[in-house]
Amino acid sequence: MSRQPEQPGHQPEPPPSPPSPLSPPSPASPPAHGSPGSPQETTAPAPRSRGGLLLAAGVLAAAGLAVAGIVPRMRAESALAQRTREGAIPAVQVIVPPAGGAAQEIVLPGSIQAFEEAPIFARTSGYLRRWYADIGTRVKRGQLLAEIETPEVDRQLDQARADLGTATANSELAEVIAARYVELRKTDSVSQQDLDNAAGDAKAKRAMVSSAQANVKRLEQLQSFEKIYAPFDGVVTARNTDVGQLIDSGSGSGPARELFHVAAISTLRVFINVPQVYSRSAHPGTAAYLTLAEAPGKRFAGKLVRNANAIDQASRTLLAEVDVDNRGGDLLPGAYAQVHLDLAGGTHTLLVPVSAFIFQSEGLRLAVVDAAGRVHLAPVVPGRDFGTAIEVVAGLEPGQRVIDSPADSLVEGQQVRVLPPRPNRTS
Repeated sequence: MSRQPEQPGHQPEPPPSPPSPLSPPSPASPPAHGSPGSPQETTAPAPRSRGGLLLAAGVLAAAGLAVAGIVPRMRAESALAQRTREGAIPAVQVIVPPAGGAAQEIVLPGSIQAFEEAPIFARTSGYLRRWYADIGTRVKRGQLLAEIETPEVDRQLDQARADLGTATANSELAEVIAARYVELRKTDSVSQQDLDNAAGDAKAKRAMVSSAQANVKRLEQLQSFEKIYAPFDGVVTARNTDVGQLIDSGSGSGPARELFHVAAISTLRVFINVPQVYSRSAHPGTAAYLTLAEAPGKRFAGKLVRNANAIDQASRTLLAEVDVDNRGGDLLPGAYAQVHLDLAGGTHTLLVPVSAFIFQSEGLRLAVVDAAGRVHLAPVVPGRDFGTAIEVVAGLEPGQRVIDSPADSLVEGQQVRVLPPRPNRTS
């Protein structure tokens, strides 16, 4: 059979492409109207219902994929927010301070003073004739220290004695005249007025004698001040004069100056300020001893003999006196010493590391953590300082948790997170 030639410009039709497995099959063309064997009603609604189901299935798949991606992200964001909130709570390390036991001894600074001391001034004016005791001389009570030459006082005493003699003579004459007038009055030789005048004159002359005697005694006593004596047993700690110097009478308030200074050092007294927390234990009779830097390893026994029975409002301390026997002369007045007081049965304390204390203008504080994890800034009263740890005598209860090395930003009632415990630094 012969093939007909192709018409110019006519392209052959491509073969039909096979149907895609992903695309829905195209509906068959409906048979021509009036063709034999074809139904009279159309079948178009069936293909549209199948497409809606496929579309709904696609939407549900896309929603499932979206939910599967969003939910883990939301969970991650929630966990991150939780970790952020937990990270905002400061983490702290806490310790439980151990008991320090009863305070058996406290050490307080003190200044050694002489049991008695007195500055020696002149009570009469003149020139220093001689002195007999220099610094460091041990003297007895009544021992002569110096002599003052007082020519003016000597001449005044001579004049006073002469005046006393005149007054005595006048008084004796007045007494004789008065006695004579008494006899003459018995015979009416003199009037009563003359007798009264004579008796009054005699009485006035006796008063003048008494005045002259008092003046003589005054000058004699003033003359006795030419000699300066030691007021008590002790040692001369200062001499501020020399032979030939002009001496003015008086005390330190005037132009006079101190000639000698005498101190009794056989017994010394040391004044200490006992903190208020130990005041009840610092009663008279408490044993004590002194230590000095210049005498290492040596103790000087003493005893607390009295206290002020009042707390000083400025320092909140009790003034107490410790007496020390110094007949050996090993201690010197004016020296600095450490006073050790034996306070048996004293206050029970807790030992807290120095790093745990908070120094504020109101005083020392400790950051205590309660069972709910909240901070309480507790005011405390410190005791002895051991360098790495300090005794707390009040303000902290045994078993309380204390923050070690607290931050400056901690405030009252703040929530904190407690880290696992570590070994106690004071143990």
